Amino acid sequence: MANRKLSFWDMFNLSFGFFGVQIAYALQSANISRIFATLGADPHQLSFFWILPPLMGMIVQPLIGKYSDKTWNRMGRRKPYLLIGAIIAVLVMILLPNAGSLGLSTSYVLLGLNSAMWFGLFALIFLDTSINVAMQPFKMMVGDMVTEEQKTQAYSIQSFLCNAGQLVGCLAPYFLTSIGVANEAPEGVIPDSVIYSFYAGALILILCVVYTFVKVKEMPPKEYAEFHGIDLKAQEEKKESEGLVKLLTKAPKTFWQVGLVQFFCWAAFLYMWNYSPGSIAQNCWNTTDAASADYQAAGNWVGVVFAFQAVGAVLWALVLPKFRTVKLGYIVSLLIGAAGFVSLLFIKGMPFGIEARYIICVSYTLIGCAWAAMLAYPFTLLTNALEGNPHMGTYLGLFNCTICLPQIVAAATGKWVLTGVGTQPRMMLMAGIFLVIAAACVPLIKTKKSTN
Repeated sequence: MANRKLSFWDMFNLSFGFFGVQIAYALQSANISRIFATLGADPHQLSFFWILPPLMGMIVQPLIGKYSDKTWNRMGRRKPYLLIGAIIAVLVMILLPNAGSLGLSTSYVLLGLNSAMWFGLFALIFLDTSINVAMQPFKMMVGDMVTEEQKTQAYSIQSFLCNAGQLVGCLAPYFLTSIGVANEAPEGVIPDSVIYSFYAGALILILCVVYTFVKVKEMPPKEYAEFHGIDLKAQEEKKESEGLVKLLTKAPKTFWQVGLVQFFCWAAFLYMWNYSPGSIAQNCWNTTDAASADYQAAGNWVGVVFAFQAVGAVLWALVLPKFRTVKLGYIVSLLIGAAGFVSLLFIKGMPFGIEARYIICVSYTLIGCAWAAMLAYPFTLLTNALEGNPHMGTYLGLFNCTICLPQIVAAATGKWVLTGVGTQPRMMLMAGIFLVIAAACVPLIKTKKSTN
């Protein structure tokens, strides 16, 4: 690999668009269950709304990786995809929170869903898909343009921007409510605090992506080949005969070993995103009525605790490099996150004379430790294992399946798990158990001695 070091600001510009993308992702994660509950979804139906988006991600991400590996034009290699994804995401972010305001009939029901919920479901599919299309190129560009020596710093900058975006996205409805934007609406209508948060997020998203698009200049083929020390022509000819399935069979063992850890991690966080609104409403506001003002207040508080999660992740990211080995840091981080999840089952009412909603902020801060590890370690381990592989984008796209598949499984089975455990707060206990299992799988990962 040629010695081509980037300045701090070069690496910052490379990932700045990720800030806007993560705002959109945080708005989706913190508000989707609230939106569909407001539209009339039963708690047992909520997991259904999380199946199709990651399914689309499993289909789209490998294709984005595969085709962007072979895209060479004056706009760039990865940049065309992030721009297209951002434009679609902006359009959907304007439509999705208005699902209850478009005059759709709530009396027409198909497969247990009314018209507003069906509209919201398809909008969610396009939103999650477009966000992933816009998000993945940022990870690929780091692999394309950053030396191995600077990769940790580059991903740390990306992680910081990711968590900063999550902080803004999660707090948006709470902030707007605090300055007088309505947080209540007629039954079946999404409150203005959520609608305007999505509007603001859409604006920031496109501005950030355009900034990166303008500031970053991707390498042309010859410079790329020299940078990575490869025969680009030979590799391109070879790629033509290798499909996704064949490449998957040649994936390094690290791909599968980290993927196993990813499975339990992302299943846990699917439960968090899905059941946090209902869990917090039940334990902290003592309500399960999605049409009540208390439930909408709990929905705002979800953004607050997710913001604490983001702060916890930012602070813990500073600690991660201090661990003697990557695997030790991974295990400790996941176990701390598990403790945060398990504590949510027991914090209710006025423990220690303090309202439960304030105490759970500590729980979500602990969960942020696991989130920081999930953002930093998997891609570091995988990109080091690939060592400049010309199929880097394709493998990163395929690796996204280790994020999407567990969400699909958790969403598809969530209805029956919830029926079995009985309450949404107990789903947080299940999430904690998943992180413990993930931590137990970390020692199975085989890495280079330097990162072991």
